[in-house]
Amino acid sequence: MLEELSELDKKIIKALQEDFPLCAEPYKILAQRVGISEEEFLQRVKELVGEKKIRKMGAVLRHREVGFNANALCAWQVPPDKLDAIAQVMSSHAAVSHCYDRTPVPNWNYNLYTMIHAKTREECEKIIGELLNLTGVTNYKILYTKKEWKKTGMKYFCE
Repeated sequence: MLEELSELDKKIIKALQEDFPLCAEPYKILAQRVGISEEEFLQRVKELVGEKKIRKMGAVLRHREVGFNANALCAWQVPPDKLDAIAQVMSSHAAVSHCYDRTPVPNWNYNLYTMIHAKTREECEKIIGELLNLTGVTNYKILYTKKEWKKTGMKYFCE
C-alpha cells in the first residue's frame, strides 16, 4: 500500500516546486520557508527520492528570455531495431532538450521526436543536419514553434 505523505513532506514538495533561490545556499532558504533545518530538509528530500515519491527535479529554462527564439520539434522515422541506439545519440546532443519515442500512426510514421533549441531557424537546421550525419536517419519533419502556450510544470499541494 502506498504510504501517505506527511504534512512536512507536502511542505517540502511545495517548496521545491517554487522558484529556486539563486544563492550560495538555496536549500537553507527552502528549509527556512518550511520551518526546519537545512540538514533535515536535505535528508527528507533524499528519503523522498529513495521512496520514489519524488522522481525528478530539474530546472525550467525560459529559453526565449536567453535568446533561443527558433525552437523545433523534429519528428524522425527510425527503424524500430535501432530506436534505442539512435535516441541515445540524439539525446546526448547539447541542443536537444527532449528526446522521446512515440508509436507511429497511419499517415504519420514518425517514432522518435527531438526538441531542438537555437537562436535562428538556420541554426536549428544545422543541428538537425548534425543529427542526421551522426545517425544516418534521413526521413524527418521539422515542426517549428509558433507560440508557446505553457511554461510550467505540475504543482502539487497548492490548495
